[in-house]
Amino acid sequence: MQDPNAAPLMVLKIDVDTYRGTREGVPNLVRMLTRHAAGATFLFALGPDHTGWAMRRALRPGFFQKVSRTSVVEHYGIKTLMYGVLLPGPDIGARAAAEMRAVRDAGFECGIHTWDHVLWQDKVRGKDAAWTGRMMAKSEQRYAQVFGRPPHTHGAAGWQMNGHAFARHDSVGYRYASDGRACLREDGALRDPAAGPYRYQGLDCIQMPTTLPTLDELLGREIDGTVIDDDNIAAHLLALTARNRRDHVYTLHAELEGQKLAPIFEQLLTGWKAQGYRLASMAQYHEKIAGTPLPEYPVQWGTLPGRSGQLIVLDTLASPTR
Repeated sequence: MQDPNAAPLMVLKIDVDTYRGTREGVPNLVRMLTRHAAGATFLFALGPDHTGWAMRRALRPGFFQKVSRTSVVEHYGIKTLMYGVLLPGPDIGARAAAEMRAVRDAGFECGIHTWDHVLWQDKVRGKDAAWTGRMMAKSEQRYAQVFGRPPHTHGAAGWQMNGHAFARHDSVGYRYASDGRACLREDGALRDPAAGPYRYQGLDCIQMPTTLPTLDELLGREIDGTVIDDDNIAAHLLALTARNRRDHVYTLHAELEGQKLAPIFEQLLTGWKAQGYRLASMAQYHEKIAGTPLPEYPVQWGTLPGRSGQLIVLDTLASPTR
């Protein structure tokens, strides 16, 4: 049984989407997290970087608003945005394996984000079992080549999945994953303050949904009459975690918090420790909740404030099956 007086966990889930993020953002984050004695989980894109393909999303509702709010070119760089369009996409796992192993050697948990970030995010929802299996097998094989062992955790690119992918978690042996999001209010607060880990119907793999908004979902938006900017965004997030002091999963990006937005992340780490949170990895969260009865839910899709398109969500307003 969990100790109700134990420090709540701030689980740091780090999505690494690009070659630049792996080479530059990841080492920056390792140094910062080490200074704070923080646990964290790094989830890597292991195949080609085709970030330039993402411009196909330009016709989606809300895409241009997000681009204008979050300075995509400034954060990702012109070269990265040309990969797959005017420049060949570098094979991240082949060219940055040493940087990935350095994360493990520094004591941080590592797992799979995807094979091809843009291809998975844009296509997986409508793909069949064969396509899904091929994509996941590529990432699993590359992970084993890089780290010398099979993967045990996963965090879906863009929070996009399908039923075949969820089933593969069990068949391959993933113990836990963070593939979706808990539903949020307009200010970023949890719609259900108690939303947390769960399983999908008939599956064993534990899901740990992200419970806080990401920086790119908040920056540039007006919330309660205030425009969220670089100067007040940390205070906004810290206010959310002060009001709802519980285990949280925070998703950050090597391309953002590991680079230009690193000073904001530094404020968050300092603030969360001052609030009494223990900065933790997904593995540490799994250790805490292992053996706890969890509800089961069907696969659900929805939208979140500040993010375009639909993604996997946990809607606890729908009745759990157990």
